[in-house]
Amino acid sequence: MQTLPKKRHFETMSYLPPLTDLEITKQVQYMLDKGYIPAIEFNETSEPTVHYWTLWKLPLLGAKSTHEVIAEVDACRKAYPNCYVRMIGFDNIRQCQAASFIVYKP
Repeated sequence: MQTLPKKRHFETMSYLPPLTDLEITKQVQYMLDKGYIPAIEFNETSEPTVHYWTLWKLPLLGAKSTHEVIAEVDACRKAYPNCYVRMIGFDNIRQCQAASFIVYKP
């Protein structure tokens, strides 16, 4: 029997290999195509007991292109290089979080 190494899993996509910049851009484009409102969050720890992430600025309500969103992700990465950064997408019709994935791990 093989035992897998212990590794923190955050979101559904965390079971995949880390996303490349191109894959992150495609996920952001998917969220924008679906009409989701992108937002960026960060957190200093990866402990599973922490359920709250800090919101980076306000959700990007007027974002029309992936370049705008990726620029904010890069700004968050630079401001908090020792933090985990994740992208979330809010569905304004269902009024809930519809997408979420980690974009940066320290």
